[in-house]
Amino acid sequence: MGIRLRPPGNVVAVDLSVLRRHPDVEGPDLSASDAADRLILDEAAGLLAAARSGDLVVIDDNYGALSLSAAAGGVKAIRVHQDLITGERALAENAARLGLSAVTSLPLTSELLTGARLVLMRLPRSLDRLDEIAGLVARHADPVATLVAGGRTKHMSTSMNDVLRKHFSRVDVSHARQKSRVLTASGPVSSGISRWPNRQAHADLDLTIVAHGGVFAGTKVDVGTRFLLDNLDAVAPATSEVVDLACGSGIVGAWLAKNRPAVRVLASDRSAAAVASARLTAQANDVDNRMTVTQADGVKHLADESVGLVVLNPPFHSDATLSGAIATHLFEDAARVLAPDGELWCVWNSHLRYRGALQRIVGPTRQIARNAKFTVTASRHG
Repeated sequence: MGIRLRPPGNVVAVDLSVLRRHPDVEGPDLSASDAADRLILDEAAGLLAAARSGDLVVIDDNYGALSLSAAAGGVKAIRVHQDLITGERALAENAARLGLSAVTSLPLTSELLTGARLVLMRLPRSLDRLDEIAGLVARHADPVATLVAGGRTKHMSTSMNDVLRKHFSRVDVSHARQKSRVLTASGPVSSGISRWPNRQAHADLDLTIVAHGGVFAGTKVDVGTRFLLDNLDAVAPATSEVVDLACGSGIVGAWLAKNRPAVRVLASDRSAAAVASARLTAQANDVDNRMTVTQADGVKHLADESVGLVVLNPPFHSDATLSGAIATHLFEDAARVLAPDGELWCVWNSHLRYRGALQRIVGPTRQIARNAKFTVTASRHG
């Protein structure tokens, strides 16, 4: 489906059907754009038409539908931040496919937002991430800035309005269209300080967790990760390097580094917020000299057959869509970097029945532990 923006004296059509999710997981039920993107662009059309060079910032634009439509409409010097490195790379590929070059990707810092007069954003499912981003916009954007944020109605709540009202003097709600809705916030109100990132000490684990908004489980220890930690003492391979794959806030990697002083941990996650959190968690536990955290799509930055142990609590969502392909992708990455007889230790929701995939992709798989909800397995690479 195409999108038409009408800047002064010009009519530009962008066919969003040509956008791809690659290198993210692709499939018939996984689209690179949706009705929420179209509604955000329609609600912001007047503001986009008036935008000057450098006015526009786009945040968490999944695969480029918002920023590339604006660029095709004539907006110049667009600053973009996407939490997922796969989204950032998909945007770059889609921009090349459309012949557009007015988009620059930046970290989620003051540089991204300084002087911005219009911010377009896909609403996160996490209220904490919304709070952190809205606070950044209020502190660093232009005093007349407007935030136009939208999403699918099934993932929205009135609590989002409340979060935005902490940082803006006015919040307007659009009519719903195609199961999507937009919140428009104006009149930034800044307290000058941020409560992010958060930190929490867990005496039972002798571990302090630090997390930015929106990172899985925040500063808590989710039950699956705790079950994995309860069983990691039995881990078999004697290895000097361990990969904490899809590391989140860095709980497993930091715990391993603290409890195995001879081990070096290589942690990775595709989320920028998770990577920033894991680095802070490593620092908080004085293991940052033995724990390296990299933003990456899986472990594509590591060499084949280079490590003896990978630990993993795999996510099973792609955006808001359940997809077993994400876990399969991570299993394949683990198999590639494991040395002969190296092992992948994995915790997973038992109803997902990953054992067959682990056996096929990685190698012989044995059950280490199982409770009412989770299974911990060890898969030996042949």
